[in-house]
Amino acid sequence: MRGRDEDNGETTHGSSRSEARRAALDVLALGERLAALPPARLAKLPVPEALLPHIAETRRMASHGARKRQLGFLAKQMRREDPEALDAIRDALDAGGEASRRETALLHRAEAARTQLLEGGDEALTAFLETHPGADFQRLRQLLRNAAEEQARGKPPRAYRELFRELRGLLEEREQGTGNGEQDVKASGE
Repeated sequence: MRGRDEDNGETTHGSSRSEARRAALDVLALGERLAALPPARLAKLPVPEALLPHIAETRRMASHGARKRQLGFLAKQMRREDPEALDAIRDALDAGGEASRRETALLHRAEAARTQLLEGGDEALTAFLETHPGADFQRLRQLLRNAAEEQARGKPPRAYRELFRELRGLLEEREQGTGNGEQDVKASGE
């Protein structure tokens, strides 16, 4: 788009038609990726509420022509959204995105804490509870005992997995409370 800058009177050159087309195709590709995601994964993304019904409608379409039209409509609705919102969605979808890295780091911390608690016994549990005062001591101790018994008897790891979920929840609460997950790594002894 060409025009005059009102501040200094210079001629300005906006984005070319090719740039606008590339941007529109990029949004269309993002819409296709969102429509292909399972509902559980989509719920974890920072998708604006106004787009969710359009994504669900696109998923419902079976006919190629109808789906293509609906994807175009979805892309149109997405272009109306704030560009920062679309960038946040792209970042969350990106395997190397910040949100994905944080989630992976949280899982690693939970695994390390579980291993440390199983190997360290009551001393490790006491140290963990000092850094996580909101944790339920009796529940963690019971899960630790059951997980150790499962491992000793060669049983399926039900309590082992439940312990992991419990630890992940505690670490996640702490991360959201402090805003910095790196303190948890040092606190859990990793």
